[in-house]
Amino acid sequence: MGKPAKIYVAGHRGMVGAAIVRALSREGNVEILKRTRAELDLTDQREVQSFFASEKPDQVYLAAARVGGIYANNTYPADFIYDNLMIEANVIHAAHMHGVEKLLFLGSSCIYPRAVAQPMSEEALLTGVLEPTNEPYAIAKIAGIKLCESYNRQHGRDFRSVMPTNLYGPGDNYHLENSHVLPAMIRKFHLAKLAREGNVAAIEADEKRYGPIPPDVCRMIGLNRDTHAIDREPNVVLWGTGTPYREFLHVDDMADACIFVMQLEPEAYRENTQPMLSHINVGFGSDLTIRSLSSLVASVVGYDGSVVFDEGKPDGTPRKLMDIRRIEQLGWQPRIGLDSGIRQAYEDYLHGLAGSDASAPHISI
Repeated sequence: MGKPAKIYVAGHRGMVGAAIVRALSREGNVEILKRTRAELDLTDQREVQSFFASEKPDQVYLAAARVGGIYANNTYPADFIYDNLMIEANVIHAAHMHGVEKLLFLGSSCIYPRAVAQPMSEEALLTGVLEPTNEPYAIAKIAGIKLCESYNRQHGRDFRSVMPTNLYGPGDNYHLENSHVLPAMIRKFHLAKLAREGNVAAIEADEKRYGPIPPDVCRMIGLNRDTHAIDREPNVVLWGTGTPYREFLHVDDMADACIFVMQLEPEAYRENTQPMLSHINVGFGSDLTIRSLSSLVASVVGYDGSVVFDEGKPDGTPRKLMDIRRIEQLGWQPRIGLDSGIRQAYEDYLHGLAGSDASAPHISI
């Protein structure tokens, strides 16, 4: 057995980064480099250069990012574009400067235009206007793709990019003001289930673990802050009309796809990308409406009460289905179905309630 590959996973405490670490650990013969945000601020160029100079990784998985749902993207647009641009630029440039053999950049399906043919193919990039609710984040992710592409063209690097669809699973962020749609649903339905049971103590334990319950959600579940009691039947309220379609991929499938793409021979990777289009979509291959998703999540959680859609809130992009023919042609397919995947995610959520009381980080660094 040869010398272990030295692999830096940027964002190892985030949902995707942690899944990549789990998958790499199963591969064997690797030395995984991990740094917390307190140990290494990826938005600081000097710190990043110093880390690469001292550790000299062979490969890099760039999974670190500031992430969030519609509310977070609308509320903190400057944070989303600045943090993500700085992280990408610093890590990718340092990887070039210090001779990293391979780098994999993780983007997002939001890079594609709002009004785009479905399913969304890689060729759709930069062909139309972006979805306004997450445009700053999308622009940062597009910049990451182009950074990898440009270093490949100018310096002959082997920097690759994968664009995942909506991800979920172990280690997800359940903060109600910063999470994505599926984990937000899991938590709302769980809180409403506890409210129907009158279990105020369990609701307070949930808040200690996963972050504050906003006033509107307190009203939704009927939690009276003054009396610490449930004063009415819960009524779960979800944003939008429920009509948009969304695709969901389990994070363990995503990690598997990342390692699959990273391990492709350069010729095989280039044959399935174009010289000026160097990213590959990763998705599940089918989607469903948000309304259908809510029924599935409610069933898994065990909530059978009222559900209302607030049509005054934004829907986001009408549909976001990834065209995954390119990665399928290379030989990869997802394995985890949505129903079983949501059950795993809910089990992980409950496990979190039984463990640490530290809420999920907003930045996966």
